[in-house]
Amino acid sequence: MTYLTRVTTAAGALLACAGLFAAAPAQAAPRASFPLSDNWLYLTVVRGETAQSGDRHGTLLLCDPVPLGYARAAEACGELAAANGDIARIPQKKVFCQMIYAPVTVHAHGQWNGQPVDYQKTYSNKCTMEAQTGAVFATEH
Repeated sequence: MTYLTRVTTAAGALLACAGLFAAAPAQAAPRASFPLSDNWLYLTVVRGETAQSGDRHGTLLLCDPVPLGYARAAEACGELAAANGDIARIPQKKVFCQMIYAPVTVHAHGQWNGQPVDYQKTYSNKCTMEAQTGAVFATEH
């Protein structure tokens, strides 16, 4: 079983638990007992100029209580925390990227500190994307 499969299975189990909570009679519960994190993003990276082109396979990034989702999850969560969840505010890395046009479109949706996150942008190539978004979309294993 791959790591992504385990994370996807765990996310499905969390959603199933949430469904059980919704089906039960309403009761006040302490905030700490709720199983979902305040800081999570569902991330997709596709080749092409639109989010509809290519494979729509994504990765769930969980940042609380511990970073989970892919190999660089801890780094991505740290960058997001420093930018208060705003991917556009992640400082650009100073790297040299070749001027080869091979567009990639990224999309992130979820929440950060209880606020909705919806970010989508097309970059001219993968190097430019990584330079501008750090480890957030570096979901390949």
